[in-house]
Amino acid sequence: MIWNTMMGTSILSIPWGIKQAGFTSGIILILLMGILTLYCCYRVVKSRQMIPLIDTSNWEFPDVCKYYFGSFGQWSSLLFSMISLVGAMVVYWVLMSNFLFNTGKFIYNYVHDINVTDIVPGTNGSNKVICPSAASGHLPQNRSVVFSADNITGFTLFEKWWDKSQTVPFYLIAVLLPMLNLKSPSFFAKFNVLGTVSVVYLVFLVTVKAAHMGIHLEFNWFTENEFFVPEFRILFPQLTGVLTLAFFIHNCVITLLQNNRNQENNVRDLSIAYFLVGLTYLYVGVIIFASFPSPPLSKECIEQNFLDNFPSDDIMSFVARIFLLFQMMTVYPLLGYLARVQLLRQFFGNAYPSLFHVLALNLAIVGAGVAMARFYPNIGGIIRYSGATCGLAFVFVYPSLIYMISLHRAGQLTWPALITHIFIILLGLANLIAQFLL
Repeated sequence: MIWNTMMGTSILSIPWGIKQAGFTSGIILILLMGILTLYCCYRVVKSRQMIPLIDTSNWEFPDVCKYYFGSFGQWSSLLFSMISLVGAMVVYWVLMSNFLFNTGKFIYNYVHDINVTDIVPGTNGSNKVICPSAASGHLPQNRSVVFSADNITGFTLFEKWWDKSQTVPFYLIAVLLPMLNLKSPSFFAKFNVLGTVSVVYLVFLVTVKAAHMGIHLEFNWFTENEFFVPEFRILFPQLTGVLTLAFFIHNCVITLLQNNRNQENNVRDLSIAYFLVGLTYLYVGVIIFASFPSPPLSKECIEQNFLDNFPSDDIMSFVARIFLLFQMMTVYPLLGYLARVQLLRQFFGNAYPSLFHVLALNLAIVGAGVAMARFYPNIGGIIRYSGATCGLAFVFVYPSLIYMISLHRAGQLTWPALITHIFIILLGLANLIAQFLL
């Protein structure tokens, strides 16, 4: 359950993050961030047990923050929790727009028997890989199209009304806004298994593509060229920002573990879940990066969503986009429900005070998603900014501060514990600052 909940859209950006960090440092950072976020998550799980003489069995982590930090802890934890939820919903909207656009494009071309030949730089063969970023700056049209004269008008209209950023993000409103306004999204929770299916299929896709493309790594330090693979890059904080959200489950881990029949196994189950998540990220990230054909392409071509490196007419990528599109369309209302419950219950004491309140909140959230899909459709950037921001509070600062305060009150705080947890807080602060500097 924890693995399924934690595995999200970040997996699509891990190969890009490794490219930004460098191959060797990317692998090391995934391992270190996994261990660090696991420890901080463990501190969250144990935080309730360190409060004496009070029944905390029904408390969530924001309640613990309120106990230690008063109203500041309550409202700040709400703020950072909303950042994580709304940030995830914005990423979902950008990706759903991407997947819907490519799916519609594939279906239209197939039904009308239109042969689309990409002139974006890429490889040849049935397992073609393309480099959209190489053409985005100077090619007005990233394809040549071969069709009969009868199809010219229809194709032109399709291109006009089926645009990735101009139109498709708005089409999603008709489907998703009504879903967000439902009082209970419990119906969509039944489709949670789609998340597992999607991740399993992505692993399968990565394995098959890598088997056909082979391994392409050039580590010759003395003859550096455009295909040279650096083992370390100064842009590595971009990966740590992505990983903060990729390993983020701290604001709901207590709720998830409450369903455990044997509560004494919570730490074991949490450790297993983090191990599996880290292993999945490592496998997908390393395999995609290592097998990306360089030469003839450069590793710099790896996109923030690695599925964009496969052309729209690639069958396996088409199936992956279908899986992910339906998964996200079922998870999106659940995220909206969590945001509604946390925000409106805090302000009005009721998760559904009126249709007007709910509609106003949902319009603001949907508007943010549409604006990002329209003007800033960079999921890697959105993930790392929102991840580093909410992670600063829930991953690094609050768990460490609460642990130090509880030890101090019990007279058990030692210098090694103090220095270690102050260092963790400083790491979280440096991670956030670095996102805006690089």
